[in-house]
Amino acid sequence: MRQRPADKAAVEFEKLHGRAPAGVWSAPGRVNLIGEHTDYNDGFVLPFALPHRLAAAASPREDGVLSVVTVGDDGEARHAEDVLVADLEPGGVPGWAAYPAGVAWALRSEGLKGGADVVIAGDVPSGAGLSSSHALECAVALALLELGGKPADSGPGTPSLAQVARLVQRSENDFVGAPTGLLDQTASLCCTDAHVLFLDVRSGEAEQVPFDASARGLEVLVIDTRASHSHSDGGYGARRAGSEEAAALLGVDALRDVAAEGLDEALAKLPENLRPLVRHVVTENERVLRAVEVLRSGELAELGPLLTASHASLRDDYRVSCPELDVAVDSALASGALGSRMTGGGFGGSAIALVPVELHDKVVADVEAAFAAKGWPTPRTFTAVPSPGAGRDI
Repeated sequence: MRQRPADKAAVEFEKLHGRAPAGVWSAPGRVNLIGEHTDYNDGFVLPFALPHRLAAAASPREDGVLSVVTVGDDGEARHAEDVLVADLEPGGVPGWAAYPAGVAWALRSEGLKGGADVVIAGDVPSGAGLSSSHALECAVALALLELGGKPADSGPGTPSLAQVARLVQRSENDFVGAPTGLLDQTASLCCTDAHVLFLDVRSGEAEQVPFDASARGLEVLVIDTRASHSHSDGGYGARRAGSEEAAALLGVDALRDVAAEGLDEALAKLPENLRPLVRHVVTENERVLRAVEVLRSGELAELGPLLTASHASLRDDYRVSCPELDVAVDSALASGALGSRMTGGGFGGSAIALVPVELHDKVVADVEAAFAAKGWPTPRTFTAVPSPGAGRDI
Protein backbone atom coordinates (compact mmCIF):
# COMPACT_ATOMS: atom_id res chain seq x y z
CA MET A 1 0.00 0.00 0.00
CA ARG A 2 1.28 3.45 -0.90
CA GLN A 3 2.46 5.52 2.06
CA ARG A 4 0.15 8.34 3.10
CA PRO A 5 1.63 11.79 2.31
CA ALA A 6 1.23 12.80 5.97
CA ASP A 7 3.13 9.73 7.16
CA LYS A 8 5.85 10.25 4.58
CA ALA A 9 6.25 13.90 5.60
CA ALA A 10 6.49 12.91 9.28
CA VAL A 11 9.11 10.23 8.58
CA GLU A 12 11.19 12.56 6.42
CA PHE A 13 10.96 15.33 9.03
CA GLU A 14 12.36 13.01 11.70
CA LYS A 15 15.14 11.88 9.36
CA LEU A 16 16.16 15.47 8.66
CA HIS A 17 15.71 16.99 12.11
CA GLY A 18 16.20 14.08 14.49
CA ARG A 19 12.86 14.57 16.20
CA ALA A 20 9.19 14.14 15.44
CA PRO A 21 7.33 17.18 14.08
CA ALA A 22 4.89 19.09 16.24
CA GLY A 23 2.21 18.14 13.73
CA VAL A 24 1.40 17.30 10.13
CA TRP A 25 -1.19 19.13 8.05
CA SER A 26 -2.24 18.26 4.51
CA ALA A 27 -4.32 19.73 1.71
CA PRO A 28 -5.69 18.16 -1.47
CA GLY A 29 -5.40 19.00 -5.11
CA ARG A 30 -8.66 19.68 -6.87
CA VAL A 31 -10.62 19.11 -10.03
CA ASN A 32 -12.94 21.85 -11.15
CA LEU A 33 -15.98 20.09 -12.55
CA ILE A 34 -17.07 23.25 -14.36
CA GLY A 35 -16.70 27.02 -13.96
CA GLU A 36 -13.33 28.02 -15.39
CA HIS A 37 -11.89 31.55 -15.27
CA THR A 38 -15.07 32.70 -13.56
CA ASP A 39 -13.59 33.04 -10.07
CA TYR A 40 -11.67 36.27 -10.65
CA ASN A 41 -14.76 37.59 -12.42
CA ASP A 42 -16.83 37.23 -9.21
CA GLY A 43 -18.72 34.29 -10.70
CA PHE A 44 -19.60 30.69 -9.86
CA VAL A 45 -17.39 27.61 -9.61
CA LEU A 46 -17.97 23.91 -8.92
CA PRO A 47 -14.80 22.12 -7.77
CA PHE A 48 -14.19 19.01 -5.73
CA ALA A 49 -11.12 17.85 -3.81
CA LEU A 50 -8.97 14.96 -5.02
CA PRO A 51 -7.62 12.15 -2.83
CA HIS A 52 -4.12 13.31 -3.83
CA ARG A 53 -2.60 15.51 -1.12
CA LEU A 54 0.47 17.52 -0.14
CA ALA A 55 1.46 17.30 3.52
CA ALA A 56 3.50 19.70 5.63
CA ALA A 57 5.22 18.29 8.72
CA ALA A 58 6.27 21.22 10.88
CA SER A 59 7.65 22.42 14.19
CA PRO A 60 8.14 25.96 15.47
CA ARG A 61 11.50 27.72 15.66
CA GLU A 62 12.47 30.44 18.10
CA ASP A 63 14.81 32.34 15.76
CA GLY A 64 12.21 33.55 13.23
CA VAL A 65 13.72 31.46 10.43
CA LEU A 66 11.58 29.58 7.92
CA SER A 67 13.29 26.39 6.76
CA VAL A 68 11.51 24.41 4.03
CA VAL A 69 12.42 21.07 2.48
CA THR A 70 10.42 19.12 -0.12
CA VAL A 71 10.87 15.39 -0.63
CA GLY A 72 9.94 14.02 -4.04
CA ASP A 73 8.89 10.57 -5.15
CA ASP A 74 12.57 9.82 -5.72
CA GLY A 75 13.24 10.35 -2.02
CA GLU A 76 15.54 13.29 -2.74
CA ALA A 77 15.29 16.19 -0.28
CA ARG A 78 15.33 19.65 -1.91
CA HIS A 79 16.23 22.43 0.50
CA ALA A 80 15.05 25.98 0.03
CA GLU A 81 17.34 28.70 1.29
CA ASP A 82 16.49 29.56 4.89
CA VAL A 83 14.79 32.95 5.24
CA LEU A 84 13.87 35.24 8.09
CA VAL A 85 10.09 35.66 8.16
CA ALA A 86 10.48 39.28 9.27
CA ASP A 87 12.58 40.04 6.18
CA LEU A 88 10.33 38.46 3.55
CA GLU A 89 9.35 40.75 0.67
CA PRO A 90 7.73 40.08 -2.72
CA GLY A 91 10.28 39.09 -5.32
CA GLY A 92 12.84 38.09 -2.73
CA VAL A 93 12.47 34.31 -2.96
CA PRO A 94 12.92 32.52 -6.31
CA GLY A 95 11.38 29.36 -7.69
CA TRP A 96 9.19 26.89 -5.82
CA ALA A 97 10.34 28.22 -2.43
CA ALA A 98 8.31 31.39 -3.09
CA TYR A 99 5.08 29.49 -2.43
CA PRO A 100 5.65 28.54 1.24
CA ALA A 101 7.57 31.77 1.85
CA GLY A 102 4.66 33.77 0.43
CA VAL A 103 2.31 32.13 2.89
CA ALA A 104 4.56 33.09 5.82
CA TRP A 105 4.72 36.64 4.40
CA ALA A 106 0.92 36.89 4.14
CA LEU A 107 0.43 35.52 7.67
CA ARG A 108 2.51 38.35 9.10
CA SER A 109 -0.67 40.42 8.73
CA GLU A 110 -2.24 38.00 11.25
CA GLY A 111 0.57 38.74 13.69
CA LEU A 112 2.40 35.50 12.98
CA LYS A 113 6.10 36.23 12.70
CA GLY A 114 7.61 33.08 14.16
CA GLY A 115 9.80 30.70 12.24
CA ALA A 116 9.30 27.03 11.53
CA ASP A 117 10.95 23.92 10.18
CA VAL A 118 8.72 22.50 7.42
CA VAL A 119 9.09 19.30 5.43
CA ILE A 120 6.71 18.76 2.51
CA ALA A 121 5.78 15.49 0.80
CA GLY A 122 2.83 14.45 -1.30
CA ASP A 123 1.34 12.96 -4.42
CA VAL A 124 -0.49 15.78 -6.21
CA PRO A 125 0.95 15.77 -9.77
CA SER A 126 2.93 18.96 -10.33
CA GLY A 127 2.17 21.02 -13.42
CA ALA A 128 -0.97 18.99 -14.16
CA GLY A 129 -3.47 21.80 -13.56
CA LEU A 130 -4.70 20.01 -10.41
CA SER A 131 -3.63 22.79 -8.06
CA SER A 132 -0.49 21.30 -6.52
CA SER A 133 0.88 24.76 -5.65
CA HIS A 134 -2.32 25.69 -3.81
CA ALA A 135 -2.33 22.39 -1.93
CA LEU A 136 1.21 23.18 -0.79
CA GLU A 137 0.26 26.71 0.25
CA CYS A 138 -2.87 25.62 2.10
CA ALA A 139 -1.07 22.88 4.02
CA VAL A 140 1.69 25.32 5.03
CA ALA A 141 -0.88 27.97 5.99
CA LEU A 142 -2.71 25.57 8.34
CA ALA A 143 0.60 24.46 9.82
CA LEU A 144 1.91 27.98 10.47
CA LEU A 145 -1.40 29.17 11.86
CA GLU A 146 -1.62 26.36 14.39
CA LEU A 147 2.05 26.59 15.33
CA GLY A 148 1.48 30.31 15.91
CA GLY A 149 -1.47 29.70 18.23
CA LYS A 150 -4.21 30.62 15.75
CA PRO A 151 -5.51 27.32 14.36
CA ALA A 152 -7.82 27.99 11.44
CA ASP A 153 -11.57 27.97 11.92
CA SER A 154 -11.34 27.24 15.64
CA GLY A 155 -13.34 30.08 17.12
CA PRO A 156 -13.10 33.81 17.92
CA GLY A 157 -9.79 35.42 17.05
CA THR A 158 -8.84 32.77 14.51
CA PRO A 159 -9.28 33.06 10.75
CA SER A 160 -12.07 31.14 9.04
CA LEU A 161 -11.21 28.79 6.20
CA ALA A 162 -12.58 31.40 3.79
CA GLN A 163 -10.20 33.98 5.29
CA VAL A 164 -7.29 31.53 5.01
CA ALA A 165 -8.16 31.09 1.33
CA ARG A 166 -7.91 34.86 0.83
CA LEU A 167 -4.58 34.98 2.67
CA VAL A 168 -3.26 32.23 0.40
CA GLN A 169 -4.58 34.09 -2.64
CA ARG A 170 -2.80 37.23 -1.45
CA SER A 171 0.44 35.30 -1.06
CA GLU A 172 0.18 33.98 -4.60
CA ASN A 173 -0.96 37.24 -6.19
CA ASP A 174 1.33 39.66 -4.39
CA PHE A 175 4.34 37.57 -3.35
CA VAL A 176 4.66 34.86 -6.02
CA GLY A 177 3.27 37.08 -8.77
CA ALA A 178 0.60 34.70 -10.09
CA PRO A 179 -2.76 36.48 -10.64
CA THR A 180 -4.97 33.58 -9.53
CA GLY A 181 -8.55 33.81 -8.33
CA LEU A 182 -10.06 32.14 -5.26
CA LEU A 183 -11.21 28.84 -6.73
CA ASP A 184 -8.22 26.63 -5.98
CA GLN A 185 -7.49 27.78 -2.43
CA THR A 186 -11.15 27.56 -1.42
CA ALA A 187 -11.54 24.12 -2.97
CA SER A 188 -8.47 22.76 -1.19
CA LEU A 189 -9.56 24.14 2.17
CA CYS A 190 -13.33 23.80 2.07
CA CYS A 191 -14.35 20.80 -0.05
CA THR A 192 -15.85 17.78 1.70
CA ASP A 193 -15.98 14.05 1.01
CA ALA A 194 -18.52 12.92 -1.65
CA HIS A 195 -19.53 16.48 -2.58
CA VAL A 196 -18.75 19.24 -5.03
CA LEU A 197 -18.48 22.78 -3.71
CA PHE A 198 -20.90 25.22 -5.33
CA LEU A 199 -19.27 28.55 -4.57
CA ASP A 200 -20.48 32.06 -5.31
CA VAL A 201 -17.10 33.79 -5.32
CA ARG A 202 -18.55 37.28 -4.88
CA SER A 203 -20.66 36.60 -1.81
CA GLY A 204 -18.63 33.71 -0.43
CA GLU A 205 -21.84 31.71 -0.13
CA ALA A 206 -21.06 28.01 -0.50
CA GLU A 207 -23.12 24.85 -0.76
CA GLN A 208 -21.89 21.29 -0.53
CA VAL A 209 -23.75 19.45 -3.31
CA PRO A 210 -23.74 15.62 -3.18
CA PHE A 211 -21.89 14.05 -6.11
CA ASP A 212 -21.69 10.28 -6.48
CA ALA A 213 -21.00 9.49 -10.11
CA SER A 214 -20.43 5.78 -9.43
CA ALA A 215 -24.03 5.40 -8.21
CA ARG A 216 -25.08 6.29 -11.77
CA GLY A 217 -22.52 4.01 -13.38
CA LEU A 218 -20.28 6.96 -14.27
CA GLU A 219 -16.86 8.27 -13.33
CA VAL A 220 -14.84 11.44 -13.75
CA LEU A 221 -11.69 10.45 -15.57
CA VAL A 222 -8.72 12.80 -15.21
CA ILE A 223 -6.34 12.94 -18.17
CA ASP A 224 -3.05 14.58 -17.22
CA THR A 225 -1.64 15.54 -20.61
CA ARG A 226 1.84 16.11 -19.14
CA ALA A 227 1.90 19.41 -21.01
CA SER A 228 3.08 21.54 -18.11
CA HIS A 229 1.63 24.95 -17.35
CA SER A 230 2.15 27.82 -14.93
CA HIS A 231 -0.22 30.51 -13.66
CA SER A 232 2.70 32.90 -13.36
CA ASP A 233 3.16 32.81 -17.13
CA GLY A 234 1.73 35.69 -19.15
CA GLY A 235 -1.28 34.04 -20.79
CA TYR A 236 -3.31 33.68 -17.61
CA GLY A 237 -2.61 37.25 -16.52
CA ALA A 238 -3.50 38.59 -19.96
CA ARG A 239 -6.94 36.92 -19.80
CA ARG A 240 -7.56 38.33 -16.35
CA ALA A 241 -6.50 41.82 -17.42
CA GLY A 242 -8.74 41.60 -20.49
CA SER A 243 -11.71 40.59 -18.35
CA GLU A 244 -11.13 43.53 -16.02
CA GLU A 245 -10.79 45.92 -18.95
CA ALA A 246 -14.07 44.66 -20.41
CA ALA A 247 -15.86 45.08 -17.09
CA ALA A 248 -14.59 48.66 -16.82
CA LEU A 249 -15.77 49.48 -20.35
CA LEU A 250 -19.20 48.05 -19.55
CA GLY A 251 -19.40 50.01 -16.30
CA VAL A 252 -19.79 46.94 -14.06
CA ASP A 253 -17.78 45.76 -11.08
CA ALA A 254 -17.04 42.39 -12.71
CA LEU A 255 -18.22 40.31 -15.64
CA ARG A 256 -20.46 38.44 -13.20
CA ASP A 257 -22.78 41.45 -13.55
CA VAL A 258 -23.38 40.92 -17.28
CA ALA A 259 -26.69 39.07 -17.57
CA ALA A 260 -27.00 36.24 -20.09
CA GLU A 261 -30.09 37.84 -21.60
CA GLY A 262 -28.17 41.08 -22.12
CA LEU A 263 -25.03 39.46 -23.54
CA ASP A 264 -25.47 40.52 -27.17
CA GLU A 265 -26.07 44.11 -26.14
CA ALA A 266 -22.98 44.07 -23.93
CA LEU A 267 -20.79 42.55 -26.63
CA ALA A 268 -21.82 45.26 -29.08
CA LYS A 269 -20.27 47.87 -26.76
CA LEU A 270 -16.84 46.21 -26.70
CA PRO A 271 -13.86 46.09 -29.03
CA GLU A 272 -13.59 42.86 -31.00
CA ASN A 273 -10.67 41.48 -28.98
CA LEU A 274 -12.60 41.57 -25.69
CA ARG A 275 -15.90 40.11 -26.87
CA PRO A 276 -14.86 36.44 -26.72
CA LEU A 277 -13.62 36.81 -23.14
CA VAL A 278 -16.93 38.24 -22.01
CA ARG A 279 -18.92 35.64 -23.94
CA HIS A 280 -17.03 32.84 -22.23
CA VAL A 281 -17.44 34.18 -18.69
CA VAL A 282 -21.16 34.88 -19.05
CA THR A 283 -21.98 31.55 -20.67
CA GLU A 284 -19.71 29.63 -18.29
CA ASN A 285 -21.53 31.04 -15.28
CA GLU A 286 -24.78 29.85 -16.85
CA ARG A 287 -23.29 26.40 -17.35
CA VAL A 288 -22.30 26.21 -13.68
CA LEU A 289 -25.82 27.07 -12.57
CA ARG A 290 -27.25 24.47 -14.94
CA ALA A 291 -24.74 21.87 -13.70
CA VAL A 292 -25.88 22.41 -10.12
CA GLU A 293 -29.49 21.84 -11.22
CA VAL A 294 -28.40 18.60 -12.90
CA LEU A 295 -26.60 17.40 -9.78
CA ARG A 296 -29.63 18.14 -7.63
CA SER A 297 -31.86 16.21 -10.04
CA GLY A 298 -29.56 13.19 -10.03
CA GLU A 299 -29.53 12.97 -13.83
CA LEU A 300 -25.75 13.10 -13.98
CA ALA A 301 -25.47 12.06 -17.61
CA GLU A 302 -26.83 15.51 -18.47
CA LEU A 303 -23.56 16.99 -17.24
CA GLY A 304 -21.85 15.68 -20.37
CA PRO A 305 -22.99 18.31 -22.90
CA LEU A 306 -22.26 21.08 -20.38
CA LEU A 307 -18.67 19.89 -19.97
CA THR A 308 -18.14 19.71 -23.72
CA ALA A 309 -19.67 23.16 -24.28
CA SER A 310 -17.36 24.52 -21.58
CA HIS A 311 -14.32 23.16 -23.40
CA ALA A 312 -15.42 24.65 -26.71
CA SER A 313 -15.82 28.02 -25.02
CA LEU A 314 -12.42 27.79 -23.31
CA ARG A 315 -10.80 26.72 -26.58
CA ASP A 316 -12.48 29.14 -28.98
CA ASP A 317 -13.45 32.18 -26.89
CA TYR A 318 -11.08 32.29 -23.93
CA ARG A 319 -8.29 30.65 -25.95
CA VAL A 320 -6.60 28.88 -23.04
CA SER A 321 -6.55 25.35 -24.43
CA CYS A 322 -3.64 23.70 -26.25
CA PRO A 323 -3.23 20.85 -28.76
CA GLU A 324 -2.71 18.23 -26.05
CA LEU A 325 -5.89 19.23 -24.21
CA ASP A 326 -7.91 19.31 -27.42
CA VAL A 327 -6.70 15.85 -28.44
CA ALA A 328 -7.50 14.49 -24.96
CA VAL A 329 -11.03 15.90 -25.11
CA ASP A 330 -11.73 14.91 -28.72
CA SER A 331 -10.42 11.35 -28.35
CA ALA A 332 -12.34 10.81 -25.10
CA LEU A 333 -15.57 11.97 -26.74
CA ALA A 334 -14.96 9.83 -29.81
CA SER A 335 -14.43 6.83 -27.52
CA GLY A 336 -17.77 7.20 -25.74
CA ALA A 337 -17.29 9.80 -23.00
CA LEU A 338 -20.54 11.67 -22.33
CA GLY A 339 -18.67 14.96 -22.05
CA SER A 340 -15.14 16.27 -21.67
CA ARG A 341 -13.32 19.52 -21.00
CA MET A 342 -10.00 20.97 -19.97
CA THR A 343 -9.87 21.76 -16.27
CA GLY A 344 -7.75 24.38 -14.52
CA GLY A 345 -6.19 27.54 -15.86
CA GLY A 346 -5.25 26.03 -19.20
CA PHE A 347 -2.24 26.25 -21.54
CA GLY A 348 -1.52 22.64 -20.53
CA GLY A 349 -2.39 20.50 -17.55
CA SER A 350 -5.35 18.14 -17.40
CA ALA A 351 -8.69 17.38 -18.99
CA ILE A 352 -11.60 15.56 -17.41
CA ALA A 353 -14.13 13.26 -19.06
CA LEU A 354 -17.47 11.96 -17.79
CA VAL A 355 -17.25 8.28 -18.69
CA PRO A 356 -19.56 5.28 -18.27
CA VAL A 357 -17.65 2.95 -15.97
CA GLU A 358 -17.77 0.08 -18.45
CA LEU A 359 -15.99 2.26 -21.04
CA HIS A 360 -13.07 3.24 -18.79
CA ASP A 361 -10.50 0.94 -20.38
CA LYS A 362 -11.59 1.81 -23.92
CA VAL A 363 -11.44 5.57 -23.32
CA VAL A 364 -8.03 5.35 -21.68
CA ALA A 365 -6.66 3.17 -24.49
CA ASP A 366 -8.04 5.45 -27.20
CA VAL A 367 -6.67 8.60 -25.55
CA GLU A 368 -3.26 6.96 -25.16
CA ALA A 369 -3.33 5.88 -28.81
CA ALA A 370 -4.19 9.41 -29.92
CA PHE A 371 -1.22 10.79 -27.97
CA ALA A 372 1.09 8.10 -29.34
CA ALA A 373 0.03 9.00 -32.87
CA LYS A 374 1.20 12.56 -32.18
CA GLY A 375 4.49 11.39 -30.71
CA TRP A 376 3.58 12.80 -27.28
CA PRO A 377 4.33 11.20 -23.91
CA THR A 378 1.65 8.83 -22.60
CA PRO A 379 -0.85 10.82 -20.52
CA ARG A 380 -1.44 9.91 -16.90
CA THR A 381 -5.05 8.91 -16.17
CA PHE A 382 -6.97 8.21 -12.99
CA THR A 383 -10.54 8.29 -11.69
CA ALA A 384 -11.27 11.36 -9.57
CA VAL A 385 -13.36 10.79 -6.45
CA PRO A 386 -14.62 13.76 -4.36
CA SER A 387 -12.51 13.72 -1.20
CA PRO A 388 -12.05 15.65 2.08
CA GLY A 389 -10.49 19.09 2.21
CA ALA A 390 -7.46 20.27 4.14
CA GLY A 391 -6.82 19.57 7.81
CA ARG A 392 -4.49 18.24 10.44
CA ASP A 393 -3.47 14.59 10.01
CA ILE A 394 -1.04 13.98 12.89
